Order: sequence, then structure tokens, then C-alpha cells
Amino acid sequence: MSDVSGIRPLPPPRVTTGLGSLPMGRWFAVVGSVVTLAFAAAIVYTILLIDQVRAARPRPEVEEHLGRLYVALIVLLLILLVTGVVLGCVVRYVVLKPIAKLTEQVRQVAAGDYDHRPAVEHPAELAELSGHVDAMRERIVTAWRRAEEQAVELRRSNGELEQFAYVASHDLQEPLRKIASFTQMLDQRYGDRLDERARQYIHYAVDGAKRMQLLINDLLDFSRVGRVSGERTPVDSGPALSAALDNLSAALEETDATVTAGPLPRVLGNRHQLTQLFQNLVENAVKFRSAEPPRVRIEAVRKDDVWEFSCSDNGIGIEGKYADRIFLIFQRLHPRDVYPGTGIGLALCRKIVDYHGGRLWLDGDAEGPGATFRWTLPAAGDDA
Repeated sequence: MSDVSGIRPLPPPRVTTGLGSLPMGRWFAVVGSVVTLAFAAAIVYTILLIDQVRAARPRPEVEEHLGRLYVALIVLLLILLVTGVVLGCVVRYVVLKPIAKLTEQVRQVAAGDYDHRPAVEHPAELAELSGHVDAMRERIVTAWRRAEEQAVELRRSNGELEQFAYVASHDLQEPLRKIASFTQMLDQRYGDRLDERARQYIHYAVDGAKRMQLLINDLLDFSRVGRVSGERTPVDSGPALSAALDNLSAALEETDATVTAGPLPRVLGNRHQLTQLFQNLVENAVKFRSAEPPRVRIEAVRKDDVWEFSCSDNGIGIEGKYADRIFLIFQRLHPRDVYPGTGIGLALCRKIVDYHGGRLWLDGDAEGPGATFRWTLPAAGDDA
């Protein structure tokens, strides 16, 4: 038996109804019997007609021809019967038995014995078909085994990533905290003895340590999506948005931002990740604001079995040629000193949406100023 245990066996054959439920052998038997009986009935009827003609006492030469015709019909009937038997044997041993053999071999492979090689020697058409089936089986098993090897390698890589995440969250952040803390203490204690350039260097060191801490935290959030955040369950997206706005309350108050939302639905997702999604999109809208106070609008409309969300703002907007680039990790369209950040926010949003089986994109046809992001999430099973 094959060790390819990950391949699910094929489902049982469909249950046919009506004439389609008859096996091929019965079709041959029924059709052959009907044709044979029809020919036999015609010959018998002709023989009866000959007997009636003989009863009328025709001329001797006619009688002689009728006798010959009588014998010919009997021979024809015998030939017909023998031909029917021969054709039945040919159909059985040349067509039906090879088809049954190939069917049984394919069924054996479908049941899980993926190392079994279907092989039929005759007729030529079935032999070619069995060769194609075996080639397809071998390609599928080879591809699956390669995928299993890649899955093992991926699990190993994920294990190493988890170890790295642990190191990054503990061993790397502690030195950064010390660098930032002691550098600030250095500025506080000896600041009056330092010139402007030295204080500027201290500022660069503290700012670099803090940005490194922020980058590590964002990378950890990015790596955790779909891995340690729990399963997807029916979730109300309204409370998830409220939690995100609570986390951003200080930034919203500082920029005099207004966030409004229409009725938000119940979706199939992860509450923590949906909060992250709303938080990053609203924070992105507030960060890239124009001269006017930020105005953010979040809505959702039902489309088949998914909900399509939108987040629109009145900010500086995004050119259409950057519609794909903005979702790449570490990709920035503006200098860091103008708009701070790590360049991971939108990449994290797309990864969250992808994990939920949806799609996130920039709506280049949206009306009005600013940018509009749209994304889809699966509707909860109890959502009408």
C-alpha cells in the first residue's frame, strides 16, 4: 500500500437511475437477443409461408426451388445462432472483461492503493486508456509527495519562525529598551555638559531604538496572523470597530478626526484580527490626512455569500499606479520624517483579509478626495 495517506480516496460512483443503471453487458445481451429473435422470427415466418405454398401443390420445378429455399433458411438460422454466440463471446472476453478489469484496478487505486499500476493488455484502445490512467496516477502521486515534502519543510521553517518570534519578543527588545533608557538617562544627567550636536546624536539613538522596537512589534503581528490568533467564528464587526476606535482615541482626538459607520454585519472571522484590520485602516486614514480634519466613513454591503466593506477618507489620496505596491511589506510612498511608520500596516491588513478568505484592494474609481479601500469577508452562516 502507498504511504500517501494525505490523499483522500475518491467518492463512491454516482447512483444512476432508469436505463442508465443497466450495465454494459446487459445492454449487449438485451440488444443482441432482440435482434436474434427478430431474425429468427422472420426466418420461421418465411418457412411457414413456404409450407403454405407447398400445400397448394405447385409445379415440380417450383417445389424443387422451395425445397432449396427451405434448406437455405434453416442454414441461415443456424448461422445466425452461431454468429450470435460467437459475438457474445467476443464482446464478453474482448470488451466486457477488460473493462471490468480496468474498472476494478481503478477502483483499487481510488480506494487508497496509490502504488497499484492499472494495466490492461487488450484491446488496444483499453490498453492505451489504462496507460493514460496510470500516467495520471503517477503524476498525481509524485506531485503529492513533493507537496508533502514541501509541507514538512514549511512546518520546519514555521518552527524556526516561532523560535525567532520568541527571541525577537524577548531577547531583542530588552537590549533596545536598555539603549533607549540609558541614552535618555545620559541626556538627563549630563545634558548640560553636552553641546547641541551631542544632544542631537542622543536623540538619533533614542529614536532609532524606539523605531526598532516598533518594527519588531509590527513584524511579530505580521507573523502571527492565522497562526496564534485562534479560529474563525461568527463575529459582529461593529464591536470590533468600536474596540479599534478605542485604541485610537488619543490620535483621533489629537487630529480632530471623525469616524462614522453604517450598519456593520456579522461575519465569519477572528475578533482580534478584525480589530487590527479596522485599527490599521483608520490609523492609515488619519496619518495621511490633508489640511482638513480627517473624515473617515466605513460601510458594508452584502454581495452573494460575502460582505464587501469600504473605508473612505478625505486625505491626500493614493495614485492608481501604486495600487499594488502599497500592500507590499516595507514599501513606503513618502519619507519617514514626513509620515512616520514601518511600512507594514497595509501588508498586515491584506494578510488578515487573505487569512479570512477575502480580498483587499484600493478602489481607484471611488469618487471624491482621499482614498477608498475595499475588502470582502465571508458572511456568518446565520446571517441572512
